[in-house]
Amino acid sequence: MLIDIANVVGGYLHDVFIVNLDWWVLLGFIAQAFFTARFLVQWIASEKAGRSVIPTAFWLFSIGGGALLLIYALYRKDPVFIAGQAFSFFVYSRNLYFVMNEKKPSRASARPRAKRKSLARGR
Repeated sequence: MLIDIANVVGGYLHDVFIVNLDWWVLLGFIAQAFFTARFLVQWIASEKAGRSVIPTAFWLFSIGGGALLLIYALYRKDPVFIAGQAFSFFVYSRNLYFVMNEKKPSRASARPRAKRKSLARGR
């Protein structure tokens, strides 16, 4: 019985990973690699900082992986996958927008401040 199950599972995995392998499946694997990379980047950055941090590279890998998975889902015509990836892509892009705007110095804070004299002590 175990040999029969092993043969069935082995045949299934052969069909999925070998027989059905095409450029679209490779694109899907590349997209999944981007998602794996984003968690590795976040983990390494958090270990270095000694606290939980989300570096900009996390959002870049999220957008890259999300865009590739959305293209893959559109090709496969999978409505559940399309809806999930389209929404996620929007969230990742919005978060990257916030990160990028946070790092830009505002015009008011970029100007050097003039020293004020203290009126109380005549300084």
